[in-house]
Amino acid sequence: MITLQEEKQQEVLEAVIIRFVGDSGDGMQLTGTQFSDTSAMFGNDVATFPNYPAEIRAPQGSLYGVSGFQVHIGSVEISTPGDNVDLLVAMNPAGLKTNLHALKPGHTVIVDTDSFTKKNLEKALYESNPLEDGSLENYRVIEVAMTSLTKETLKEIEGLDNKSITRSKNMFALGMVYWMYDRSTDYTVDFFKKKFKSKPQIVEANTKVLNAGFYFAETLELIPNAYTIAPAKMEAGTYRIIMGNTATAWGFLAAAEKSGLELFLGSYPITPATDILHELVKHKHFGVKAFQAEDEIAGITSSIGAAFAGDLAITTTSGPGLALKGEALGLAMMIELPLVVVDVQRGGPSTGLPTKTEQSDLLQAMYGRNGESPIIVIAASTPANCFDYAYEASKLALEHMTPVLLLTDGYIANGSAPWKIQSVASMPEIKNTIVKEAKENWHPYDRDSDTLARGWAIPGSAGLEHRVGGLEKDKVSGNVSYVPDNHEYMIKIRAEKVRRVQNYIPHLETEFAQEGDLLVVGWGGTYGSLHSAVKQMNDEGYDNVGFAHFNYINPLPKNTEEVLKKFKKILVCELNSGQFVQVLKINFDGFVFQQFNKVQGLPFANNELIQKFKSLVK
Repeated sequence: MITLQEEKQQEVLEAVIIRFVGDSGDGMQLTGTQFSDTSAMFGNDVATFPNYPAEIRAPQGSLYGVSGFQVHIGSVEISTPGDNVDLLVAMNPAGLKTNLHALKPGHTVIVDTDSFTKKNLEKALYESNPLEDGSLENYRVIEVAMTSLTKETLKEIEGLDNKSITRSKNMFALGMVYWMYDRSTDYTVDFFKKKFKSKPQIVEANTKVLNAGFYFAETLELIPNAYTIAPAKMEAGTYRIIMGNTATAWGFLAAAEKSGLELFLGSYPITPATDILHELVKHKHFGVKAFQAEDEIAGITSSIGAAFAGDLAITTTSGPGLALKGEALGLAMMIELPLVVVDVQRGGPSTGLPTKTEQSDLLQAMYGRNGESPIIVIAASTPANCFDYAYEASKLALEHMTPVLLLTDGYIANGSAPWKIQSVASMPEIKNTIVKEAKENWHPYDRDSDTLARGWAIPGSAGLEHRVGGLEKDKVSGNVSYVPDNHEYMIKIRAEKVRRVQNYIPHLETEFAQEGDLLVVGWGGTYGSLHSAVKQMNDEGYDNVGFAHFNYINPLPKNTEEVLKKFKKILVCELNSGQFVQVLKINFDGFVFQQFNKVQGLPFANNELIQKFKSLVK
């Protein structure tokens, strides 16, 4: 185990924000993930934000080909990956050019000087070398010939080609950062041994480069001391760092286990939702049936078939795919089958910004189907609670016999945070409406008196034969019906079924001020940013500012109007042009809803939120 020398002076910090940037082939996502996981193992609270180009391999050295990974660790509560960074690690000029603005003045930037060639400077649109022209004088610059030092470190290992040697330089950078923040290298070395167990040369090479970077940092006079961040005080339990997409997949696994049903996923790969498919494919031993369809329509229709057959059926997508699934989603609503559709939102319209985050699919989720097609819409708000809302989406679909659309977004789907491992036994019960046997006078559209959910008759069950399809059906027999009054009745009963879900979801809770001058309203993946900003406002003495965050969109919690009435001003913050505010206006007449919107493919920054909040309160 590598540790700091005892005589080395250490400065204790509450939190630190680090950003690793370089070409998409420089391994920045791996570097950031390893630092995050190591810090979590140490006991720090962690939040991450991967930021990578849409191209699989963008042109090397280009500005739009920069891949980055930001991590925020602390001994205090960490709700977001943070805004301005304390340490920037730039593996090339393009990474420096596109990210220097985020580095706090006076703080540290580490650069690989070997990459600052004339050609790379031109690609990054530098007219002169920033390492020489004085443009970095407001920062502490640590110049390291990482590529050369990596080659020197590995010169005695036989059988490694030049490409493999050069690709190891990210571990040199990681080793330096481990030394600077008093991290052990053990976790990463163990990772090498497991991942490359059949390639001992790769294990040896990466381990040597990691150690070389660690000891190199120890010798640098530009780093006069190391920093340490104490473990965070967290609720007792066993934790792991989890990405939002992974948590979503596991939530479905837990729901299938709790409900006693097999899990079926019909999906077509699409950024940034594909990792849910990748994760579920790994768990066939839990009875998961994963089908990679030829297109989005086949994905959802195969899931509808699985729901008809009695499975917990899900399909995953992003905004463009949700548009293609619209007709079939209306079919599932019409048949009244349990189906969960996951929409991991990204920047649009069209192909838009496939690797960036946005909240612009809300109105499509609410209304993007022909005819009167109400469905349940809920939204996860953190990487960790993607697990909870995947479970909740399954529970609502199964108990109310209607599709549920679960919204996440690229920010929380690709981000990661500590997640307390849960026992399925301790999770809420999931009931279903499966009809066990045919009773006298059974009809396929007999409904529960409370939920209005119809019975779930599984095909092949004797005496439970019935028709399904997209044509309007008789309210009792399920046979095709064109009777006008029957159609209107079915339209209203399906809408009422969704409305009654209000009786089964929690009330809206307000954080910080329970009444006052300003209520900050958010939904979905903006929770961390808004929570942190309102907390800072209250810490500064603005105890008249409250925060209400929505996870249930359709229907809205029963007490929503009661909460809104307690504040003089209401500010709705969204990563779109104002979609949730439209939903609120439709439901609550007489309120004045102010808006704060951002549509840049990026999450809210703390300073921009604080500035807006302060402009609205005394």
